[in-house]
Amino acid sequence: MPAISQAFRQAVKQLSDKEKEAIILKAVRRDAELYDLLLFELGELTLEEVYEQASDKIHELLLNASGRSLAKALAKALRKALKEVALFKRITKSAKGEIDLNLYTLRLIFGNFTGQFDSYYKGFYTATARLLLRTMQLIRKNLHEDYHLEYKAELDSFLQQIHHREKPVPVALPHAFEVE
Repeated sequence: MPAISQAFRQAVKQLSDKEKEAIILKAVRRDAELYDLLLFELGELTLEEVYEQASDKIHELLLNASGRSLAKALAKALRKALKEVALFKRITKSAKGEIDLNLYTLRLIFGNFTGQFDSYYKGFYTATARLLLRTMQLIRKNLHEDYHLEYKAELDSFLQQIHHREKPVPVALPHAFEVE
C-alpha cells in the first residue's frame, strides 16, 4: 500500500460530501472486504455477526472438502479457513475473536478429520499442528492470564491427540499448555 501524500490528503479534504460519497460507494462495489469493514465500522454489523459469518464459512469449507485425496483437499480447505480468520481479524481487530475462530477450526478438525493425520500426504497434519501452535502463542501473547485456564483443557486434549500419533510431530509442540 502506497504512503498517502500530503497533497492527496488536501485533495480529499477539498472534495464535497457528494463526491466523497460517490467515491466510497464506487470503492465498496469493487472490494468486498472494504464493504464488510465499512459495515462493521458503521455499526451495521456486530462483532457476533462477523464471527458467525466467518465460522459458517469455515464450517462449509472444511466439511465440504472433497477430492481424490481427502488429506490434500483438507489442507487446501484449511488454508482457505485461515484466510477467513485473517479477514475477520482485519475487519474487527479482535484478538479474542481470532483465537476463538482458530479454536473452532481445531474443534472441527479434531472432531471429524483426525483419521487423515495418518495419510501419506502430511500437509494437513503439519498445517493442523502449526495452527495449534499459533493458537497457543496467540493466547499467551494477547489474552490475560485468566483466559489461559479457560482454554487449557481443550488445548491439552488437542496436544495429546497430536502426540499420540505414530507420525513424528512436524513442529516443536509442547505436551501440555502451560499456564503461568
